[in-house]
Amino acid sequence: MTSSAITSGAEADESAETGTRTETGPSGTTRLRLDLSYDGTDFHGWAAQPGLRTVQGELEAGLQKILRRPVPVTVAGRTDAGVHARGQVCHLDVSDDVLATVPGRSAAAPADALVSRLVGVLPADLVVHRAEVAPPGFDARFGALRRRYRYRISDSPAVHDPLRRDVLRHRRALDVEAMHAASQALLGEHDFLSFCRPRDGATTIRTLEELSWQRPAAERADAGLVVATVVADAFCHHMVRSLVGALLGVGEGRHESVRPAQILAARTRESGRHGQVGAAPLCPPGGLTLEGVEYPPVERLAAQARAARVMRG
Repeated sequence: MTSSAITSGAEADESAETGTRTETGPSGTTRLRLDLSYDGTDFHGWAAQPGLRTVQGELEAGLQKILRRPVPVTVAGRTDAGVHARGQVCHLDVSDDVLATVPGRSAAAPADALVSRLVGVLPADLVVHRAEVAPPGFDARFGALRRRYRYRISDSPAVHDPLRRDVLRHRRALDVEAMHAASQALLGEHDFLSFCRPRDGATTIRTLEELSWQRPAAERADAGLVVATVVADAFCHHMVRSLVGALLGVGEGRHESVRPAQILAARTRESGRHGQVGAAPLCPPGGLTLEGVEYPPVERLAAQARAARVMRG
């Protein structure tokens, strides 16, 4: 099989983009990498949509206030409505002349000045932590090697926290060891059709590198929660939430440990009927967070971006 990343977030999948966006940006521009995070609760996902509050919409509106012209951004992974991000990455191409005006009278570098000025125009649930000149060949979306997500679940009133909006409250106690053991059959390169909402022109083949479950100890962050860590080269629409949904039945004792593997083998989007195995159930988005995006060394960035545009079959 050819390698591909037809890249996206945990909750989105698209075919390769072509056209004006390139790996280096147009002549006379500087490509900037932005590292950002957001609480997805009150956003209708990443992608800009008319009349809806989205992360991309708020970010591009803030950039336009500072740069005084529309500047589109390209993101590593388009998260769905209600999904959070702690380690999201995007890039934008800015005219060199425009970028030079960002610091104003300050002595700050333009990228640093952009971060400072964004603090004043972005809403409280969206933060750009860093901006830097991207190395040659950098593409936030197609250049990524892998994405890392976590899904957090509180399965006991003892650990329910009303101040946290990134955790799913679950009514039944979960067997973490059983969920972890059942997850291992899903690792590797597979057609995850039963765990995805397919889109025309896009593949549902992905390489799942890690799907692990743990209950962190008391001295660690997320103590007492049930936490899934999910790592793959890319994710198709609803994939992570469907993986979690399939494994909750195992954790509750309603399904045997072979159930997730059976769902994978079924390769169907139809619901199970008359005892047959169907598509995986979907978990709510609020427990899901994009934790980070990994890129190759600088000398391999351009090659990775080109390889990721090849549809895998």
